[in-house]
Amino acid sequence: MRLILLSLLFTFAANAATLKQATPSDYRRLLTTLEPGDTLVLAAGVYERGLPVSDCHGTADAWITIQGPDDGVAEIRQTQVANCVELKQCSHVALKKLSILGGGPNGLSSLFGVSAQGGLKNSVHHILIEDCIISDWNTSQQAVGISTKTPTWDWTIRRNIIRNCGTGLYLGNSNGADPFIRGVIENNLIQDPIGYCMEIKFQKPRPELTDMPVTASRTLIRHNVFIKNDAPSPDGDRSNLLVGGFPDSGPGSDDLYEIYGNFFWHNPRESLLQASGRVSIHDNVFADCPSHAAITLQNHDLPVKLAHVYNNTICASTCGIRISSAPAQGHAIRGNVVFAEEPLRLHRSITFVTENITGTVADAALHLVNPQTTLDALDLRPKAGRCEGASLDLSIFAGETAFDLDFNGTNKGQRRFRGAYANAASSGWRLQSGMKP
Repeated sequence: MRLILLSLLFTFAANAATLKQATPSDYRRLLTTLEPGDTLVLAAGVYERGLPVSDCHGTADAWITIQGPDDGVAEIRQTQVANCVELKQCSHVALKKLSILGGGPNGLSSLFGVSAQGGLKNSVHHILIEDCIISDWNTSQQAVGISTKTPTWDWTIRRNIIRNCGTGLYLGNSNGADPFIRGVIENNLIQDPIGYCMEIKFQKPRPELTDMPVTASRTLIRHNVFIKNDAPSPDGDRSNLLVGGFPDSGPGSDDLYEIYGNFFWHNPRESLLQASGRVSIHDNVFADCPSHAAITLQNHDLPVKLAHVYNNTICASTCGIRISSAPAQGHAIRGNVVFAEEPLRLHRSITFVTENITGTVADAALHLVNPQTTLDALDLRPKAGRCEGASLDLSIFAGETAFDLDFNGTNKGQRRFRGAYANAASSGWRLQSGMKP
């Protein structure tokens, strides 16, 4: 028995996770030594040779973590013609508390902050990017904060500040290859891009890859803040968020984008949200979209197939919700609060439109606490006695994530309120240019 216990002890010790400390002088060497369960802590300082993470595989129970210090900043720079953080042949890897900084408009051209590229030759799945600052990748609209150009699945992108990039997040490939599957993008502040704050590309029929999901799955986009400014977009105007369609048949054809609890603010020349494919859009707040519909659902690279749009608060100028064709698999436009010169612009065959409160921009002040076109005092919660009605039947949405929670995560209770807030003057996060907890 004693020999067995000793053997187990030695086995445990051999497999125990290792905490490794790195500095700018030795971190590149230590990156090549990481085993499942290891944590590499980068000391405060400037790391000028990027962060190449290659052939790095944790396990479901023992992730590999690369993180900055608790005190101070590990600033990752790239002084060569290469993407700053490049992921090659990686799985179950977490990047935490890193500052991934580009060179601004005059930096090295079209480099990315975090990149996974290479198409089918690269396999990068189960990745966590958390509590990082990714900024100043903006030499052009083609420079990107986080980019994937290989089939990726089970990525979580959480609590990051992604600011001043050509495009904040560009997930998937422009030709419909290299799908982004079953991701979670939550609690990020994505601000002041040249083009999109975030785009997930449409998907062609998926390749057959080991371990890639084949059953119906969901990508969650929740509790993010998407903010644009008035700067020009030389390569074409872009919405704050765009999600594309899924394959017509086979794996992925029944996937769903669930977009909820987000704050979309300001777009001078495009929509705040543009979508095709299969989408659930609920309990978001949209404001300050002077020239386009706040929400545009249309056939883009692929058609709109399913459109559930409920309990959103929209305060725009021109149009609130525009759906240009009938989703083939169903639709429901229910319980929204929409103030715009044309609140709803819907295809004639869209008939499931119920229990919405609509009005002009001028009407917004009668119903909402403080609708305005500046962010400092914006408050789109309902006034007492406003935006109410009979209890909403949300049973059609019961299979969707957080369908019964409002913008602040409060249970909707009797469901009397329309829009993104479950009650008048509800407590919770106030609209701002900041991270939503």
